[in-house]
Amino acid sequence: MSHWLKRTTGLLIGLMLSTAALAQADTWPTRAITIIGGFPNGAGTDLYARKLGEALAATLGVPVVVDSKTGAGGNLASDAVARAQPDGYTFLLATAGTHAINAALYKKLSFDVERDFTHIAILGDVPNVLLINVKKHPNIKTCSELLTLLRANPGKLNYGSTGNGASTHLSAAQFASAAKVDIVHVPYRGQGPAMTALLAGDVDLFFNQSAPAIASIKGGLNIGLAVTTPAALAALPSVPPMAQACNLPGFESSTWYGLLAPAKLPAAIAAKMSGAVAQVISTPEFKKWLTDTQGITPAQDPSPAAFAKIHKADIAKWAEIVRISGAQVD
Repeated sequence: MSHWLKRTTGLLIGLMLSTAALAQADTWPTRAITIIGGFPNGAGTDLYARKLGEALAATLGVPVVVDSKTGAGGNLASDAVARAQPDGYTFLLATAGTHAINAALYKKLSFDVERDFTHIAILGDVPNVLLINVKKHPNIKTCSELLTLLRANPGKLNYGSTGNGASTHLSAAQFASAAKVDIVHVPYRGQGPAMTALLAGDVDLFFNQSAPAIASIKGGLNIGLAVTTPAALAALPSVPPMAQACNLPGFESSTWYGLLAPAKLPAAIAAKMSGAVAQVISTPEFKKWLTDTQGITPAQDPSPAAFAKIHKADIAKWAEIVRISGAQVD
């Protein structure tokens, strides 16, 4: 076959594939879409996925099913989506934990956190709130008072987390390093057991994610001493930022939620889904739900390009925090 004929054939095949992809995007979606999450029902990611799925179903005109594949710090869900067909019917509710922290935390992953996924939209910033059991420490009302107690009792107080290397662990490790205090880490298997331990007085502190922290503070079960964002949350206006409350200038420790698809998703479908997500999360009603009940700051720019940029920067940032914490999972 001549060089000219080979080239012409290649161009024709490329044109046919491109035309087929565009036709597929024109009709997409024609059946139910699944959003897979890596954490249990009732977790912050699960709540977000269900709220988003409900709104997307109305926007796209097909059912959106939320499926939880828990285990290995969200890695099972990530692996399932990385291996899924890139046809626009399988997406992942990802987090900075699953796609930045885990890259440094686990010695080996079955997927590449960047190469094996398509960025669809970043969904918002998720802070942690420093909680203390009001019954166990009735005299501690501020972060300054807590720091005085910690410095007077090195290695005697402890903090719970939702697991080794979770953001609830690394926020506390980052706090201990910045404040130069010695606190013992006690990991638990998830949000429920960690909160139970705090309420029972088994641990002294818990850097819990914003949604469950808001519920526990408003229910009078715990008090919030600080939030890991540069400004106070709309849902917790009386809880000051950690930089101010703990006299730790520049302290910030937030994660994010984002929507990913398998790699090689046709660009036209990716753009269509990104647009639908951006439309949903930018509505006043959705933003109010995020800020008032979840403590999540809506993304100013949810675009795939902005998401990819944040994702890459976070991989480097969390790798350093994981190194400082000494956390590692085989």
